[in-house]
Amino acid sequence: MPILCVGETLEENEAGRAEEIITEQLGSSLAGIDYLNGLIIAYEPIWAIGTGKAATGEQANETIGLIRRNIAKLYGKGIAQDVRILYGGSVIAANATEFINQPEIDGALVGGASLRAAEFLSIVKQTSEIRGR
Repeated sequence: MPILCVGETLEENEAGRAEEIITEQLGSSLAGIDYLNGLIIAYEPIWAIGTGKAATGEQANETIGLIRRNIAKLYGKGIAQDVRILYGGSVIAANATEFINQPEIDGALVGGASLRAAEFLSIVKQTSEIRGR
């Protein structure tokens, strides 16, 4: 399955431009695509990749809500609800539940923590317990 990652730099975030940047990224990345079957979208703030910094669950939820609203404008509300949208910015066992508990976030795109078996297993178990799967 293809995964489209969108996200802003620290400078763009601090300048209050995250919404603008992500909306532009979605528009240009999805231009000419008629169907989103099988596409997964991940919000992965560039400033969080490999830095140990992560958005708060609330921040990630708000941004993923923005992504879902953009998908609804482009493809309709039904498609927007069907598209899986993940958070992927320094997700580790210690903060995974903060993201998985958010209503707009469908899961986590785990990076460096996936290289440590015990850490990754903990994230999987937490997700399973929260989502009941």
